[in-house]
Amino acid sequence: MDKIKVLLCDDHTLIRKGIAALLQEQPDMNVVGEAAHGEEAVVRVNELVPDIVILDIGLPGISGLEVTRQLQKSSPGVKVILLTIHDREDYLFRGLQAGAYGYVLKGADVNDLLTAIRAVHRGEVFIYPSMTTKLVHDYLKRAQNGDETDSYSILSGREKEVILLIAEGKTSRQIADQLGLSPHTIRTHRDRLMEKLNLHSKAELIRYALRNGFLGPDS
Repeated sequence: MDKIKVLLCDDHTLIRKGIAALLQEQPDMNVVGEAAHGEEAVVRVNELVPDIVILDIGLPGISGLEVTRQLQKSSPGVKVILLTIHDREDYLFRGLQAGAYGYVLKGADVNDLLTAIRAVHRGEVFIYPSMTTKLVHDYLKRAQNGDETDSYSILSGREKEVILLIAEGKTSRQIADQLGLSPHTIRTHRDRLMEKLNLHSKAELIRYALRNGFLGPDS
């Protein structure tokens, strides 16, 4: 079995070495490199071509968010997990918009980080559970205040099925298999619903799903 190749980027040596030691103990993971700042991370990714990059948002020099944006352009096959002390929605949304697939708090249990790595490697989106709980509560509060538009109602039944499955992190192939359709048909539904909702990327679609409560705390 091929191991998941991980590159770590954090300016705190103790944190970086601690995570590296943890991951090296996993039978399905291999830390292929480390970086102490954003510029170094971009160079190391181009050299080592990891599967997953774990980035601290608050890096010196260029931030983890900017590194994520750069990697989306230069190495789109590499998936980013943001590691942060911030349990704030704005940071989460900015990370998703930049192209990150995972958002994990530094105070998380080690098993959460391992789960995030494996989920993101499968093509899923991983968001720390407490963040999804906060998002759902925020949505319910705004809905009670009448702040939410009923954009969801303009979608067809099939489009609603597709957006819910995308929100769960499933790929077009997985959704196609579940609904008994072709991947091409799923991509067509995805493109149409994104056009209706004025969304322009998978990250924006995930953000829409989160803001509108399609993902519960246990998703």
